Amino acid sequence: MIPLHIEAKERWAAKMKARQAGLPPAPRDAVRSGERLPPGQHLTQGGAFPVLDLGIQPRIDLPRWRLKIGGAVETPIEFGWEAFNAIPQVDDVSDFHCVTTWSKYDCRWAGVAFATLIDLVRPLPEARFVFFTSSDSYSTNVPMESLLDDDVLIATRFDGEALSREHGGPARVIVPKLYAWKGAKFVKEIEFLTEDRPGFWEQRGYSNTACPWKEERFA
Repeated sequence: MIPLHIEAKERWAAKMKARQAGLPPAPRDAVRSGERLPPGQHLTQGGAFPVLDLGIQPRIDLPRWRLKIGGAVETPIEFGWEAFNAIPQVDDVSDFHCVTTWSKYDCRWAGVAFATLIDLVRPLPEARFVFFTSSDSYSTNVPMESLLDDDVLIATRFDGEALSREHGGPARVIVPKLYAWKGAKFVKEIEFLTEDRPGFWEQRGYSNTACPWKEERFA
């Protein structure tokens, strides 16, 4: 059996190859219900979208920014800003769904594909979950299988501009197929786990799985 993270890397490579060849994108596998807009959601209009956080927007100087990746992996790694931006970058367009019932179509993100980070650290076979920690003390947990799609990335840019502090800059997690609280802003640490560990909102009654098409808002 091919390991899940190898399958993810193959899907990502196929997507990049098709893009370079000018081929049309594959059908949206995010449309699990047959509808692009998940149930209970409404579209927000315009270029910006609402800002939701813990009330803290840390100011992080780029020379001091760090992203640590470890846990159940073969090769733990820690990036500074320049090293992180030296990794192959991707741009991707995806939809964004907030648990507070608004959605925004066609968000244009750029950064490092999560599949690339998986390839670098090589998770152990028993790794099944990923825990994200942020500079504002936020945290969230995501099953590893939910991070293997080719549209999951650590974003550093939005709509062609550096990701603003109010939207989680310098870097935030984007997991388009889950409610947006699973995409940690101000991310500073990624830990691969063999057992699940609830994050900030999961400890407060939010869903562990957070699928918008199943309206998994709360536990």
